[in-house]
Amino acid sequence: MENLHLQPECVFDFFMQICKIPHGSKNEAQISAFLQNFGKELGYETIADAVGNVLIKKPAYPGFEDRKTIILQGHMDMVCDKRPDVEHDFTKDPIRPYVDGEWLKATGTTLGADNGIGVAAAMAVLADKSLKHGPVNCLFTIDEETGLTGAEALSPELLQGDILVNLDSEDEGEMFIGCAGGVCNYAEFKHFWTRISGDMFYMKVDINNLTGGHSGDDINKGRANANKLLNRFLCRIAEKYEFYLCDISGGSLHNAIPRDASAVFAVQGTDKESVRVDFNLFAAEVQDEYSATEPDMRFTLQSTEPVSRAIEPETTKRLLRAVHAVFNGVFAMSQDVPGLVETSSNLASIKRTSDNVLTVTTSQRSSIESARDNVSDSVRAAFELGGAKVTTKGKYPGWKPNMKSDILKVACDTYKELFGTDAKIKAIHAGLECGLFLEKAPHLDMISFGPTMRGVHSPDERLDIASTERWWRHLLLLLEKAPAK
Repeated sequence: MENLHLQPECVFDFFMQICKIPHGSKNEAQISAFLQNFGKELGYETIADAVGNVLIKKPAYPGFEDRKTIILQGHMDMVCDKRPDVEHDFTKDPIRPYVDGEWLKATGTTLGADNGIGVAAAMAVLADKSLKHGPVNCLFTIDEETGLTGAEALSPELLQGDILVNLDSEDEGEMFIGCAGGVCNYAEFKHFWTRISGDMFYMKVDINNLTGGHSGDDINKGRANANKLLNRFLCRIAEKYEFYLCDISGGSLHNAIPRDASAVFAVQGTDKESVRVDFNLFAAEVQDEYSATEPDMRFTLQSTEPVSRAIEPETTKRLLRAVHAVFNGVFAMSQDVPGLVETSSNLASIKRTSDNVLTVTTSQRSSIESARDNVSDSVRAAFELGGAKVTTKGKYPGWKPNMKSDILKVACDTYKELFGTDAKIKAIHAGLECGLFLEKAPHLDMISFGPTMRGVHSPDERLDIASTERWWRHLLLLLEKAPAK
């Protein structure tokens, strides 16, 4: 992998090393071992727990022993997503970053700056023994992206410190002091197969190249959901014609707005031209609806080879109506923080999980626990009315803002000192591990901040290079001016 000569060089050098190591969610063994070896080679106390979380303790710089202990925290896993036409095996192939103007991107895949750049910055702090700061513990957790299981399994003994600085936010100059909690619902539609006979015509519909994005950060940006659009078209066709659904799939990750979806179906041969007309009308109206947020969306309807079986009609009807009815998008805005999404739901994926089971995955978020549970119950009810077996799991708490935080004051003061402008204080609708940390160690004073990223959880993920340098300078000054005990 070429040296891109980016600044700060120490941070980007470590990030490039991370890009060479497979570290998708649930596949963090190599990156965990890499971090353990890194800490031990520096001569620091290094602890790994049973699930693979890693803690590396760096002593205070001489004269700074009286400062509060700061935990620098990031997660070592990344979201693995790629463009449909890209060949990439996330279990063994390296991420291939490249510079595009002011941005760092990856070739056809997610970049993994979420949260590889945070891990790289913590490594750079550990490696530089000339930095002035009090005791620093660097905590690297596994599996943040698919369930926060690393943070959930973390022992409170690994949270020994006074302040936790989470390095997993995506807007430089913004200090985050709160986040949403979340939960997932998995609706299983078990079905029988039926044989297709007669003069049937088989078609494949694809909706792709949507913008997608993070189901927390981007849920309020008016972007289309590929699963909802596909289902909307199928419902329309099923109402008008003799219709058999042969296969359906869309989306991939519970925390990403789905960009692509497809289905194979059969109609009477005499209806095929009418279906094409309906499809063209549907595509035109949806493109008009989403002209501002989905300029590159593509609709394709083509004939395909006949198949011998289809999902039996009763389950098809229940599935399509349930997906049509279930809520997707912003459910409520915060009454306390202007502009903050309070509660939302994302219809994340439709996948075949066995030969006769289709599973629809949704995720719900809210900064209010009761509101999170309410929208989750609403989604669950819609699927249960459609005859699905619904499992709810992966529930995690939010993080309530603390405007009186000592580290927040230091962060804002140092930002103003460096850049002559005020940092913005915000809460985020995305889920961070901070809620779980606070549950285990209620004494922790916490903030979250990071460089600017866009398109995370999608192949459009990109990292603003200049903001990374500003963020790094801010982090170093914050560490130097951390409060005394």
